[in-house]
Amino acid sequence: MGISPAEITLVLEPSHRLDVIDVSQRIRQELGDVFDRYRRTLYCSHHTTAGYLDQSLCSRLGYSRDRLGSILHLFQQIFPANADYEHDKLHLRHELSDEQRKTEPKNADSHLAFITSGLKNCVTYTNRPETAVHFIDLDGVHEHGVRQRRTTALAYNREEQVGSLEFSVPVSRHSIDSVNLRDPKIGFFETITGLVRSHGIEKGRIDLSLDADETHSGLTVNEYETLLMRHDLAEVLRDPMQFMARHGRNLVKDPRAILNKTRDYASYDLVRVFNEVLDATGISESRFERLIARFMAGPAQKFLRMKRSVSLLVSDSGDGPYVVQGTYQSPVLVQWGPAENLARRLHISLISFS
Repeated sequence: MGISPAEITLVLEPSHRLDVIDVSQRIRQELGDVFDRYRRTLYCSHHTTAGYLDQSLCSRLGYSRDRLGSILHLFQQIFPANADYEHDKLHLRHELSDEQRKTEPKNADSHLAFITSGLKNCVTYTNRPETAVHFIDLDGVHEHGVRQRRTTALAYNREEQVGSLEFSVPVSRHSIDSVNLRDPKIGFFETITGLVRSHGIEKGRIDLSLDADETHSGLTVNEYETLLMRHDLAEVLRDPMQFMARHGRNLVKDPRAILNKTRDYASYDLVRVFNEVLDATGISESRFERLIARFMAGPAQKFLRMKRSVSLLVSDSGDGPYVVQGTYQSPVLVQWGPAENLARRLHISLISFS
């Protein structure tokens, strides 16, 4: 008989706003070599500005903490802190109380960097001895203090698809739009929760993917805050370079430049910063090089290339099996082009671990 999956939830305390923390090292400190008995581990972040990169990319970078930090530094340059983001205008955030406004961090830049840099809430790694697994925090320290972060690691040997279904997500007529899949009116979470319970899964994963015919659309897991999604992200989708030219505090070299030259200055600085990242990491012809080329091309469909699939952790560590979601996490469907019949098709797969 095989051994049962092993699960641990860690509490992490970052030391910098952008911090890269070796979670595998922390697991060894707390559990010893227990995870070495398993072939794979799913890592899940409970936060919207902290997560993981795919193992394939980390392997190409030699699992180097410094190289990963250099790549994320690029996105900090694209989305600088304390720029004029709608999400950071706290007086417009009606969901916040007066007390919450006093301590709420201004972190639209971190959300946008998470969505566009390839960071994920859930990743699955093949276990290899002494291989680092890095939890990347884009917003760990802010003006009001240090955050406490939570991440779950679930080690297992085998996975099996035990259920699947299709789900139609209603979308608006607007070409640029986003849909909160956690909205009760849509019924998505009720559907996947029912799928989990009907199969009695204790440990596993839900994979969500867009139908192959769905174009100009993507998926992410992030905070669905109206100003962030309907204004800041929408502006990126419409014209990434114009967004960068408008918001980059230090990216436009000559503040007296006429407006139609700001894109040229932004392009110049983006190339400069990107070359610094390439020098620091030693990578070339990479996913990030192609991404920057798309960014400079202008339209979102040439740049963003948002993920077409995301995963959610299923665990029975609480009151029965449930889909693990952090307080502010929501699966979000984003589109930058109209959808046929005002709907987008999702494929849902339920995976059981053993």
